[in-house]
Amino acid sequence: MSHLPSGTNRPPWEVLNLVAQHLDPKTLAVASCVSKSWFTSMSPDHLWQPICTTHYPSLSNLKLTDPSVPYRCLYALGLTATKRRLKPPSKPRISLRNLLFAIDLRTKDFPLATITKSADELCVDSNGVFRFDIDVDHVCFPVTELVEEVKVTWNVVLCGWQGLFTMIDCEGMLSFMAGTEGWFSEELPSPGCCSSDVASGIVADLKLRFCSKREINDGKVRVDKVSVGILSIVNWRYVSVEDGLRYLQHFLITKD
Repeated sequence: MSHLPSGTNRPPWEVLNLVAQHLDPKTLAVASCVSKSWFTSMSPDHLWQPICTTHYPSLSNLKLTDPSVPYRCLYALGLTATKRRLKPPSKPRISLRNLLFAIDLRTKDFPLATITKSADELCVDSNGVFRFDIDVDHVCFPVTELVEEVKVTWNVVLCGWQGLFTMIDCEGMLSFMAGTEGWFSEELPSPGCCSSDVASGIVADLKLRFCSKREINDGKVRVDKVSVGILSIVNWRYVSVEDGLRYLQHFLITKD
């Protein structure tokens, strides 16, 4: 092993500079917090440029726009943004037991069904999505082949009547025949953090089904089942229960 000449003391930062070239980004960042001299040795662009270019080449190109920004800062921005994108969303602040579904279906002459049920009383879809089937066992009317206009309303109420959000409030034509189905949908607004001009990408969905011919009693049919849910128009699939709750809390929970 060679020895330094007597009386020769190399500045410690020269050793740090040599060591720094072999450290990974995390270790470099930690080491730069030790002292000012360590920060100087662990932060130069010649160390961070290849790291930034390898992991975030598009950010590395921003150096051309603003040469004063250090590659270390560009790498830190990219790492923070990546972690934020991968971070799972927070749990919703409300649950199904906090919600009441109020559904009203009627023509101009008579009601088809009026339903008020707590959401946690309903069977959650086996796939864990925000879709619910509701059995209806009242309101019968004569079998016809008429097509009539139906008014459809679906409100979600926060327990204790602390908030209300209208999912569907629309009108549509429906054939009053045994075994038929009627489907209604309405695009939902963006959460309060977005402009009203920005599409939310989701719709509220309501489907009703009349009883089959063999279930007709005394020449009368009835609404047998009502299904409600929230659909994503990106893939036309129902959103998860948690995503549905996260959406609803934007409108049901009043911000201080």
